[in-house]
Amino acid sequence: MTTASLGMPPVPPRGTGNIRGTETFPAAAHHELADAQLRRNIGKATHTIRGKRLAVTEELPDWEDLRVAGEGIKNDVLARLPDLLEQFEAAVIARGGVVHWAADADEANALVAGLVREAGSNEVIKVKSMATQEIGLNEYLESEGITAHETDLAELIVQLGHDTPSHILVPAIHRNRAEIRSIFLSEMDGVDPDLDANPAHLAEASRKYLRHKFMTVPVAVSGANFGIAETGTLVVVESEGNGRMCLTLPQTLITVMGIEKLLPTYRDLEVFLQLLPRSSTGERMNPYTSMWTGVTPGDGPQNFHVILLDNGRTATLADAVGRAALRCIRCSACLNVCPVYERTGGHAYGSTYPGPIGAVLTPQLAGMDEPHDPNATLPFASSLCGACFDACPVRIDIPSLLVELRHQKAEHARPGAEAAAMKAASLAMSSAPRWTKAQKAAGIARLLAGRKGRITALPWPLSGWTAARDIAAPPKQTFRQWWDTDERRETLERARRSGGTS
Repeated sequence: MTTASLGMPPVPPRGTGNIRGTETFPAAAHHELADAQLRRNIGKATHTIRGKRLAVTEELPDWEDLRVAGEGIKNDVLARLPDLLEQFEAAVIARGGVVHWAADADEANALVAGLVREAGSNEVIKVKSMATQEIGLNEYLESEGITAHETDLAELIVQLGHDTPSHILVPAIHRNRAEIRSIFLSEMDGVDPDLDANPAHLAEASRKYLRHKFMTVPVAVSGANFGIAETGTLVVVESEGNGRMCLTLPQTLITVMGIEKLLPTYRDLEVFLQLLPRSSTGERMNPYTSMWTGVTPGDGPQNFHVILLDNGRTATLADAVGRAALRCIRCSACLNVCPVYERTGGHAYGSTYPGPIGAVLTPQLAGMDEPHDPNATLPFASSLCGACFDACPVRIDIPSLLVELRHQKAEHARPGAEAAAMKAASLAMSSAPRWTKAQKAAGIARLLAGRKGRITALPWPLSGWTAARDIAAPPKQTFRQWWDTDERRETLERARRSGGTS
């Protein structure tokens, strides 16, 4: 793949890998809602993070100005992305790095596996990375006989628990300390059998487990929060320091970075290193911010490769409205304020990217045009309350994007029950006699409503409506029927005598 592919083809390729779900959101959410423990875990965690974020953002009198600046910088990146990518590539190569281009998950995974074999290893240590989750790298490496060791504590918990992440920032947010203890005892080699659920003791157990990996595995794989076009610098921000061990100790470092992660200049980091920690963890400053530029002889990895990943991003960039989703800096602030995510958790979204941004980004990257595509249900996984836009540090108008995706889905949908219902309604309303007959026929529905006055279940195809909401029973008397009664005339006469409407 070359930068020539970053033009606007008539039908840009969509992404592949773990980004496409296999189950519709309503079906998956129904299952997740039945897990009371999961709902308690997620509710407690999101409320805590939300409170911390509000406290540290309110400290800054120019917080809204920072958001506007972040939005502007990212819009500038998207407007001239091909040029910036070429600038970034040249800067990396000039500093001793090697740049690879991957059109999709298959190309990216094959590149990583080839580089690991070239380094003479069958193991890699990994920094937490959404991009590698998106392409399903761990699963691919396993199929190629290469073992990937997650070093982020939450990612390690997910990996050892044979689970999948449920949050962008806190992948194991759905687990409590008792569940983590159980996972460590059953899956972690050399763990103390008397390990308790004290968080400090759990962290110490993971530290001992990972230390050997840091010192012996010669290849590391990372993602990147930002790439600086001006200098070829890569940036990873994290909270534990395990990422820094991966970025400095191995001989070979392979970074997989989505092409939208660029910033034009080193100076632009000033804005994003204020926006990101406050929005993600509710901290004024990120505990560990690691930056590396190419190869430095005798210091750090001596073989550095960066894989620039498209995987549907060009297709998203081609959408004049939907491209705004590419501004996302993966802070997860929208998840922590979303009433839908708080109740269903991340697994219900069936993709690497959960929550409000996932409901926008996943259909954009992977498409939703296939018949019965599960991704097509994601734009409807929202109340459109707008809290996600208020929280977003780069001002992505997620509610408007969700409405646009709903519109696109409706425009491309095959004629079905909804279209037939609208056609029937149009026919009934086109003349007074037909409308009168339709109103009289609707009165039969009162029998279905019963004493409660609500219709809770209808046969297919109307069952799609009543599965999520009740229908009020039709009134005993239509407005037209009331208009022709003596009661109406008496009501109007009383109003006239009292000085009301005549």
